[in-house]
Amino acid sequence: MLKRVFLALVLVIAALVAAVAVKTWRTPSRQVAVAPAPPLAIDLQAAAKRLSGGIQFRTVSSFDDPAGNAAEFDKLHAYLAEQFPKVHATLKKEVIGQHALLYTWTGSDPKAKPVALMAHQDMVPIAPGTEKAWSVDPFSGEIKDGFIWGRGALDNKGNLFAQMEAIEQLIGSGFKPTQTIYLVMGDDEEVSGLRGALPIAELLKSRGVRLDWVLDEGLLVLDGVLPGLSQPSALIGLAEKGYATFFLSLDTAPGHSSMPPAHSAIGQMSAALARLESKPMPGGIKGIAGQMFGTLAPEMNGLNRVLLSNLWLTGPLVESQLEKSPSSNAMLRTTTALTIVRAGNKDNVLPGRAEAAVNFRILPGDTIASVEAHLKSALGNDAIQVKQYPGNSEPSPVSPTDGDGYRAIERSVRQAFPDAIVAPGLMVAATDSRHFSIVSDAVYRFSPFRVKSEDLARFHGTNERLAISNYGEAINFYQQLLRNTAQPQ
Repeated sequence: MLKRVFLALVLVIAALVAAVAVKTWRTPSRQVAVAPAPPLAIDLQAAAKRLSGGIQFRTVSSFDDPAGNAAEFDKLHAYLAEQFPKVHATLKKEVIGQHALLYTWTGSDPKAKPVALMAHQDMVPIAPGTEKAWSVDPFSGEIKDGFIWGRGALDNKGNLFAQMEAIEQLIGSGFKPTQTIYLVMGDDEEVSGLRGALPIAELLKSRGVRLDWVLDEGLLVLDGVLPGLSQPSALIGLAEKGYATFFLSLDTAPGHSSMPPAHSAIGQMSAALARLESKPMPGGIKGIAGQMFGTLAPEMNGLNRVLLSNLWLTGPLVESQLEKSPSSNAMLRTTTALTIVRAGNKDNVLPGRAEAAVNFRILPGDTIASVEAHLKSALGNDAIQVKQYPGNSEPSPVSPTDGDGYRAIERSVRQAFPDAIVAPGLMVAATDSRHFSIVSDAVYRFSPFRVKSEDLARFHGTNERLAISNYGEAINFYQQLLRNTAQPQ
């Protein structure tokens, strides 16, 4: 009897091993085979100097003071007109709101559906007290060691100027687009996009414009970031998470610290927040995460390829490992972040009010309503009042991977970055593109910048910089994208 059981077990294990092996080695690559783009015919050092000059304008946006840096935006607009004369002689330019820009490059075929490239002019400020940690003046645009340094180099003037460089050169070469190309350049992306990108989207909608696809800033060319992948991975964002902040408040009777109650306002709020943090929203390798890992799996090395090619068997193990990293965990679920706690103003006084703020980044499939229901349940204290931030937004719709837009972007990435593996991904932060779902069903998020793990902290952080060689790749990418759009494969 035991021998039969043992033999059966051996046969089951052998069958599983065989199934895993077959599934692993028969999972084909999904990469598009294209020839690399020809070398960029541009004076790259001169292009770098133009971007350097643009970084020197302190176009820091403010939610509370929209006109605070108006003069800097005016200077940037004049600089763009001076540095890119062919663009400004050929495209129609409109200023929307205070300083948002909309350029229109009219196509040769009025029946062809138009497309839009997006970038934003504004930047985040330098965190107070970190100025001396920079290797250069953060607004100098200094060029040294093969890099263009300064706030906005990566986020997002690098994209904006790369688009301008690409179009300036295309115009000079005699290229004319088949479909109309819109350039959308918001002035308040870092503080909501409500004054720039949203009014532009609404304006296009009022004009009856329906965009075939939209490309905004987003995911990157990650070099050495994903374990098990020897090649860089270029991730194209199909969607972005929603944004939901909830303000919590709890009122109790204030009192003297010498006679504390059993449960103070601070104690109750702290306990509720601890319960919330210990109960994350459910997640899993599904949706966009499933698409991403399914595309990357055939390109992985060794055990990682086996595990990702056989999620039907290894899913729970892989998921448990992904949850250990904040960056990969964010792809799997709606995340919970405790961001503000306030209570008390004197050491011997029991405060009568405790306040907190919780920020959720909502996975497509969840909603603001479902997040609020989870929040109230997890807090476990009906005395805590919950109020929504008025700027909350739902997750964006998920864009298709089988349309002209994704194929054009994918092909262009493979041409400009021939060493990179292209896969769909999820944008975990917010961009201006979320406002454009009212005029397009295909909105993508990708920035053609190579980054290593240590570079990720440069976004909104210290020593932001862009390699000149990579800037050339970005310009090349946008050129190839516009050419591929005019002549779809």
